[in-house]
Amino acid sequence: MSRLRFGYFMAPFHVPGRNPTAALQRDLELVEHLDRLGYDEAWFGEHHSAGSEIIASPEIMIAAASQRAPRIRFGTGVTSLSYHNPLWAADRIMQLDHLTQGRTIFGVGPGSLPTDSAMIGLNPTDTRELLQENLDIVVRLLRGETVSAKTRTHELYDAKLQLAPYSENGIEITVAAVASPTGPRLAGTHGLGLLSIGATLSADGFDALAHHWNVMEERAEVNGTTVDRRQWSLAGPFHVAETEAEARKQVEYGIEEWFDYFQHVAAFPQMAVSGARLSEMIDFINEAGIGVIGTPEQARRQVQRLWDQSGGFGCMLQMGHDWANPQDTRRSAELFAQEVFPHFQGQAQATLDAAAHARAVREGHAKAQLDAVDHMTKKYAQELADKG
Repeated sequence: MSRLRFGYFMAPFHVPGRNPTAALQRDLELVEHLDRLGYDEAWFGEHHSAGSEIIASPEIMIAAASQRAPRIRFGTGVTSLSYHNPLWAADRIMQLDHLTQGRTIFGVGPGSLPTDSAMIGLNPTDTRELLQENLDIVVRLLRGETVSAKTRTHELYDAKLQLAPYSENGIEITVAAVASPTGPRLAGTHGLGLLSIGATLSADGFDALAHHWNVMEERAEVNGTTVDRRQWSLAGPFHVAETEAEARKQVEYGIEEWFDYFQHVAAFPQMAVSGARLSEMIDFINEAGIGVIGTPEQARRQVQRLWDQSGGFGCMLQMGHDWANPQDTRRSAELFAQEVFPHFQGQAQATLDAAAHARAVREGHAKAQLDAVDHMTKKYAQELADKG
């Protein structure tokens, strides 16, 4: 297994009616915490309606977070490319690439909330068609090409970016996917990364994981591009504590509001969850394979399950959800880093082997230690005797 990266995906989810200023500050503080814990990536979403996912510009959040967290990489998770002039979207991400000194991943998608696109006169079919057109334009612009193009919403005349990328290899681009082959098809066509947001939130998403990679490889072969599993990220919800009982108790803080959002507010049926009572909701997350509310050991098994189903990927993103209060959420992230990361990043086995070896030879070494003490004690007694 290659070194698996770990990160956090913040759409985000915050309960409507609570202080949005404080919520955004907590998001930034969480990223600082993740940076110190050794997380590899932090992703911010783009949404404009429905009251819970309150980040309108992932680029602004990343610009602010990058000044607090000097090591972690940042992804737009995702920029709803269908809503924007592709020239300005590319120009903004290029500036962000410089502000973060090459730590930006450009995640793109059609936009998930119909209440967003309806405000600009687009329906979900429109946004998916526009994504394909706009992505082609953005890829060319970020490669330094001059582009003239006309889409349903915008027209470009000899458009060209005035900045080159910060890094020699350019800006990494990733396409979002839930269950359909749309994202993998576009990623394979252009040789880009893939972000499987709904990998665990539906049976279709989980079952489609291996199929997604097959689609990417098929499209890459047809178009003469290259795809890399290390640029494939999966997102799923986790909350861990020292015991499963503690974890279940902690998520009582906010899991009902999260379920209510997906069941009755967001018109996003791909993210289907079921459960009417609190206990049913918690059981559903664990028993349906949606995620983990439990211990780090349970989290390790879930990550391994996703690895086996997909055939291998590059980054596991924990989905932000506010199930627990901020303190317990930070502790969950800490436990995950301490006890899950090492098993997928190559550090765990070496220490386990060292401990096993020391255990196996302990009896012999302990006897040698006692023999040494006994020897020196007798030697000193003899020295005293020789002095008379």
